[in-house]
Amino acid sequence: MGRYLLRRLVLFVPVWLGVATLVFLLVRMSGDPVLAMVGDKASPERVAELREKLGLDRPLPAQYASFLGELATGDLGESYRTQRPVLEDLRDYFPATLELTLLAMLFATAGGMALGIAAAVRRNGWVDSASMVTALVGVSVPVFWLALLALKGLGESAGLFPVGGRLSATTDLRPLTGLFTLDALLRGDPAAFADAFGHLVLPACVLATVPAAIVTRMTRAALIESLGKDYVRTARAKGLRERTVVVRHALRNSLIPILTVVGMHFGLLLGGAVLTETVFGWPGLGKYTVDSVLRRDFRSVQGALLLMATTFVVVNLLVDLLYGFLDPRVREGYEEGR
Repeated sequence: MGRYLLRRLVLFVPVWLGVATLVFLLVRMSGDPVLAMVGDKASPERVAELREKLGLDRPLPAQYASFLGELATGDLGESYRTQRPVLEDLRDYFPATLELTLLAMLFATAGGMALGIAAAVRRNGWVDSASMVTALVGVSVPVFWLALLALKGLGESAGLFPVGGRLSATTDLRPLTGLFTLDALLRGDPAAFADAFGHLVLPACVLATVPAAIVTRMTRAALIESLGKDYVRTARAKGLRERTVVVRHALRNSLIPILTVVGMHFGLLLGGAVLTETVFGWPGLGKYTVDSVLRRDFRSVQGALLLMATTFVVVNLLVDLLYGFLDPRVREGYEEGR
């Protein structure tokens, strides 16, 4: 296990470096960032001054070397829009996205696995058909349309959930971690917890729709395959209860593909749920990125994209490490291939 862990950690470095290089190139391939920020009517002196300030007057290799040096020191530059260090902006906005993503993936994983297990156990029955129709609808419905429907119907019209932001204006909560539900629990404030959780429910449910649908289909397919294996028939022949056979034997051996789907979507959502955050006015990484793009904020866009890509790579690394713990065959295959 030690060699497997070390190999994954070593491979992480070139992957992350490649991602950082891609972000560096993509931002500069979109045109002159300075002209995009100040517009065509700015004086040549102002353009030259800003280009020198951002280091864009140097050759591309020199810019890249400076970019890597700044990353090594944790310096992402200063935002043209907020006049603050980009790293401080990301520290303020990222916890909101993290909190939203955690709840959304909790809903998606719990709901998707429950539907998938029910569909697999009652294969070709009405439960199976209903689960598959639900999953198909979840994958097909546009997220932005569902977000608008939830916002207008359940939020503004019915008033079942608060909308806009992370807390009501009347709630006073001093953040500790940036995760408002956790902060409310740490401070022993149930009213603030209820308010923060209420603001989370609608965007989290909308965000969970697509992952839940895919988890449902993957759980059903993986569990049906496991239920047809010889070891499951042996367990049933020994007189084990059906629940024990399904949960302790079949489901346990079906977790690898489910974990892959959950990890992939967790990484994607953690990188910023742009549409959902924009519709609900959620002050997270996705909304920060949209605002930065609209204002042509070169440094902020670069920092946000880098954080999105990094979170996705890190989550995939963690999923790879979990493979080794859940399935010994992964470790054994690596040892045999050495």
